[in-house]
Amino acid sequence: MTIIDGKALSAKIKEEVKVEVAQFKEQVGVTPGLAVILVGDDAASATYVNSKHKSCEAAGIYSEVVTKDSSITQEELLALIEDMNNNPKLDGILVQLPLPKHIDTTIVLEAINPLKDVDGFHPYNVGKMVSNLDAFLPATPFGVMRMFEEYNIELSGKNAVVIGSSDIVGKPMASLLTNAKATVTVCNSRTKDLSAHTKAADIVVIAVGVPHLLKADMLKEGAIVIDVGINRLDTGKLTGDADFEDCKEKCSYITPVPGGVGPMTIGMLLKNTLKAAKLRDKRESK
Repeated sequence: MTIIDGKALSAKIKEEVKVEVAQFKEQVGVTPGLAVILVGDDAASATYVNSKHKSCEAAGIYSEVVTKDSSITQEELLALIEDMNNNPKLDGILVQLPLPKHIDTTIVLEAINPLKDVDGFHPYNVGKMVSNLDAFLPATPFGVMRMFEEYNIELSGKNAVVIGSSDIVGKPMASLLTNAKATVTVCNSRTKDLSAHTKAADIVVIAVGVPHLLKADMLKEGAIVIDVGINRLDTGKLTGDADFEDCKEKCSYITPVPGGVGPMTIGMLLKNTLKAAKLRDKRESK
């Protein structure tokens, strides 16, 4: 059994980005820039945004965090995004989710220039991703694919089960696995007999936010488990959607929580931001 070390891999990716950013600045004299909009005072979101900001600075990427009160109107938020779309210092824009209930998340995400959509949530990028064309990929599924690559895990011809069908993780994860020639089954809260699907799977990716939903008796011997879930128990301890202690002896590879998929997200976001800057330079130099 191999534990997939997302923390170490993320550090490696951040270092790669730092080197590439320095080279890019030297070659074209431009600093890649990322703006994050945080609406409201959700503590978890604020912590995550702060982590993104620090990671940008460490990689040499210009970082701008704009914090707005939860009472902001949708029109005001859209106007802010439009300003950022037109700001030449910014290559990437992302709106930290979730947004307050009075704001339509779909309208807000669609307002971001697809060429600055480093979160990969705009329908333009989603469509290109599904079609297996070059696009900005959502950071978490992108990070999972990078893990497979790093650990030389072959996806072609494998049976993969994705538990969870969210727009942020489940759906894009299924698309990326399909594009990699895996045979993909997507399960959700309405799925009957989840175990029947997982027992046939070579790879299980779980992202539902239910602590310890996935147990060893739901897996076949040698399965690969990628746990995207992060749950805080009453004890304060962080744990995943898979029962790590129960599952680990049955797996060939497994990600821990914390220290697995979580750290990868920011690393891939930095890669997307650098990519956006390079694409902009390419367009402007034509």
